[in-house]
Amino acid sequence: MSRLLTLLLIPILCTCDLAKNNSREGEAAGADFRTWAHYGGDHGLNHFSSSTVIDTNNVGDLRPVWTYHTGDANPEASSQIQTNPIVLDGTLYGVSPAMKLFAIDAATGEHRWTFDPDDAALEQNGSEYKHAMINVRGITHWVGSDHTRLFFTAGSHTYAVDAATGRVITEFGDGGHIDLHDNLGRDVSNNFIVSTSPGMVYRDKLIMGTRVDETLPAAPGHVRAYNVRTGELEWIFHTLPQPGEPGFETWENPEAYKYTGGANVWSGFSLDEERGVVYCGTGSPSYDFYGANRPGTNLYANCILALNAETGERVWHYQTVHHDLWDKDHPTPPVLVTVTHDGERVDAVAQPTKNGDLFLLNRDTGEPLFPVEERPVPTEGAFPEEYVHPTQPRPTLPKPFSRQTLTVDDINPYMDADNQAMAREVFATSRYGDPYLPPGPKRVIFFPGMDGGAEWGGPAVDPRKGVMYINSNHLARFIEMVPNEQPIVGPETMVAAGERLYRTHCQSCHHYDRSGHGDYPSLVNIGERYDETAFTAIVHQGRRMMPAFGHLAPEQVEALATYVLELPDNAELPYAGEPEPAADAAPHLPYKLKGYTKFLSSNGMPAISPPWGTLTAVDLNSGEHLWNVPLGEYEHYKAAGIPATGTENYGGPAVTAGGLVFIAATSDRKFRAFHQRTGAVVWEVDLPAAGFATPSIYELDGRAFVVIACGGGKLGAGSGDAYVAYSF
Repeated sequence: MSRLLTLLLIPILCTCDLAKNNSREGEAAGADFRTWAHYGGDHGLNHFSSSTVIDTNNVGDLRPVWTYHTGDANPEASSQIQTNPIVLDGTLYGVSPAMKLFAIDAATGEHRWTFDPDDAALEQNGSEYKHAMINVRGITHWVGSDHTRLFFTAGSHTYAVDAATGRVITEFGDGGHIDLHDNLGRDVSNNFIVSTSPGMVYRDKLIMGTRVDETLPAAPGHVRAYNVRTGELEWIFHTLPQPGEPGFETWENPEAYKYTGGANVWSGFSLDEERGVVYCGTGSPSYDFYGANRPGTNLYANCILALNAETGERVWHYQTVHHDLWDKDHPTPPVLVTVTHDGERVDAVAQPTKNGDLFLLNRDTGEPLFPVEERPVPTEGAFPEEYVHPTQPRPTLPKPFSRQTLTVDDINPYMDADNQAMAREVFATSRYGDPYLPPGPKRVIFFPGMDGGAEWGGPAVDPRKGVMYINSNHLARFIEMVPNEQPIVGPETMVAAGERLYRTHCQSCHHYDRSGHGDYPSLVNIGERYDETAFTAIVHQGRRMMPAFGHLAPEQVEALATYVLELPDNAELPYAGEPEPAADAAPHLPYKLKGYTKFLSSNGMPAISPPWGTLTAVDLNSGEHLWNVPLGEYEHYKAAGIPATGTENYGGPAVTAGGLVFIAATSDRKFRAFHQRTGAVVWEVDLPAAGFATPSIYELDGRAFVVIACGGGKLGAGSGDAYVAYSF
């Protein structure tokens, strides 16, 4: 094993005995999970319900018993709901498309209260404040002696809200909230920072991660813990090590920590309360696709981290990608599992990756249960100045749950002749064949892409059997780098400055020619729908996948609006802003990604062969697959007699002791139940909008409910505002 891969174990005072034998049963295996009190079902993120009320014999009798409409979907903005709701004492708590926290009766769907963070900000500050409209995937809670408080993040503000009344708890933080921009060790007030996944509560601490910008400048992704009562910062773990800290030597540029961002925990946490250890997967360092200014293996980016939940000290780490150049951040928290390995019961963590690999590590030491090989990867084809790490860790088991390589034989056989020819030409003019081809002057067919195999929905695990059920994306994208010109010195027109700013801040998502793609809308003719005031508000606040650009000066936003909205009256006016970066800004990036572009045919279908989405059952005890089936289908292919191809999918499964795996996640608006043992579909219904979220399963008075958020808004699916409950 590489020395720089390392498992640097440091002696720390921990609330657990790290040297003890692992032969005991995991806490989830014998527990009774008949409610859904936590994001992902339990602290181990198993997505598991021990309810047997619904089983393989009666699942066909499920019907919708209540539907709750939030009333604030915004189809024009492709609004979504990605929330996995929680249930406490008979009350279900969820989040609306407009980022309002609500409480309803979990048995009837009857509304109890709504908390609007914009109203709370107006009441506190006396002036209008709009939170960035970023998807919220869940909430967390703390039970005090006389009340329960919910922790809910809207944009960069994390609020403490009384679970009984929906009122903000003003003694927490600054009048009821903390600002995630604070306490990071450098001024990031103008950088994008939000939290899409909930924090984790351990005793009297709220442990938080963040989503930050993936280009430069960007905020660091340090992990922080706050006092649940006061909001005071209690500890911080530097995911970008500071001088003198372990791991700093893995950044060969000693100045990189001053400006590099990322290495952030955006997908959330799992927690072993008995050990007192919180587990997380960190993301890639900024910038995602170019790293010549940060040579080295770059700890603690792309790491599985085990931290002492009381103190924030590192227990162990394991890096799954060295010097990331591919945006291969960990898309889900590590799942806490107990498996039979070499004849003994072993507590472990299972970390799915965007590559479709699954790392299975000892929960106490971070040592792999199955061999992990440091395999050579291609280094040719990169930019001459780039640092490309010569090897990457690849698990021998468990088997990958996603395809990982492409050849010219993998062209979609259902395309017409013209699209077949187009695809062959793309292969002929691109580099392809390995998931670790470094970005460079020539285009790369990137597979699995930035959103595959695993994504933020995360897997489900039956803790009784040690079997994981995981959905995966199998879509190719392009890594195509284009020159990023240095800011010019001298006078510019407004339209020229706007185009320069667009190249720097917008083209990676909305494409070089503003045509958009996938989840990123076209900006062509956007001036017909938005005026300068509305455009400015979106730039300042962000929306869904788009971060807020609060660091842009007013004259920069005005120039950007001139270019994007095509404002003829402003175009030739002189630009008054400063074109050069500040002296202390991050180094200039000579190349940037042309766009997060999918490899598609002219009619929008994937240009590579199916399956494009799958659901896989993985036996974590042996590392082998039990079954693998397509997830989702296209109606026009189905009508033509083409077997199910699977579709791109977002949201995760939930598994029950009744032998079922429930999952929505597909753009075909279906909600399905699969037989745990065979992978056969045993129940299927149409949803009011696509369910890009993870279902919650719970019992009340012996009656079982399955609830899914139906927000749509991705993959061309219309937006919705419903939470639907199924029962008998």
